[in-house]
Amino acid sequence: MIHNANPRQVSFWAAIFITLMIAMLVYCLSLYFQFSINGFFLFNLFIFLLLINYTIIYYFIKNFVYKRIRILYKTIQKQKGTPESLKKDDDDEIFQNAENDILRWVVDSQNQIQTLQTLEEYRRNFVGNVSHELRTPIFNIQGFLMTLLDGGLEDSGLTQRYVQKAAQNAERLQIIVNDLETIAKLESGKTILNLQVFDIKNLVETVFDDLDLQAKEKNIRLTFKEDGQNHHKVQADQEQIRRVLENLIKNSIKYGLENGVTRIGFYEMDDAILIEVADNSQGIGAEHLPYLFDRFYRVDKGRSRNEGGSGLGLSIVKHIIEAHQQSINVRSTPNVGTTFGFTLKKI
Repeated sequence: MIHNANPRQVSFWAAIFITLMIAMLVYCLSLYFQFSINGFFLFNLFIFLLLINYTIIYYFIKNFVYKRIRILYKTIQKQKGTPESLKKDDDDEIFQNAENDILRWVVDSQNQIQTLQTLEEYRRNFVGNVSHELRTPIFNIQGFLMTLLDGGLEDSGLTQRYVQKAAQNAERLQIIVNDLETIAKLESGKTILNLQVFDIKNLVETVFDDLDLQAKEKNIRLTFKEDGQNHHKVQADQEQIRRVLENLIKNSIKYGLENGVTRIGFYEMDDAILIEVADNSQGIGAEHLPYLFDRFYRVDKGRSRNEGGSGLGLSIVKHIIEAHQQSINVRSTPNVGTTFGFTLKKI
């Protein structure tokens, strides 16, 4: 009956209850002491007590309970003036509103704590991964140079080989730094997309030509699916999408099986084109899929580093696609293959 009641309703029903208890007490006393009570008098007494009780209870709620609610609001509310808005209208469902706001505040606080814990864990992992990725080429460069300084310079063949290896590791350092800078720009929104209309199939064919030699080294065939024979116009930053395609196709070559195949498919959606890059590689375990786009995440850490790269490629790919306000996903089955799919605006 008083669920979601406002202070006036709470006071009224509480006053009725207390007044009834007093009336019953008076009636019982009249029976015990054997004196009669006039009905008109009893009715007036009931009304008088009801008004008195209502006034006292309402005053108590307004000056004690409500003040404590205001203190609570000052604790949980971020916007100044919210308690005053409650004070302006006594008929508002103050108690229910307070309960809802407190529950909402508890949920928000728990979510914020969980988010902060997740971010802190991500920060620790990121710092550890950056340190590890930078330490490896730095340690290699240091080792090559120390060997040369300790007498290796006298051997011209050794000098040539070690200087070349040091230069390769310095280049790897440069790639990592450049990729980190690219991600920082994409996350900050400072990268301005040069949107233009172009044929996505023509762009894929260009990337196929650029990566043809790498594919032939492992005898991997680059081709289109049956659904990828048609031409499709999209609106996007062509150079950024070229980078996305190069990264995904390079990965399919790098981690694909010899004598394998990489297929590109196009699928029309409502207002977008889905582009899929599929291979028949050894696949990726389900436990790795949620983390593939994380910075420096590697499924096979040893093999990945031997293959080269900064470990930031897929993270950059994700940021580029999200900068276009589109989505990217991955699905994979061990010993079957992996498929990356992303969408672009269709024209």
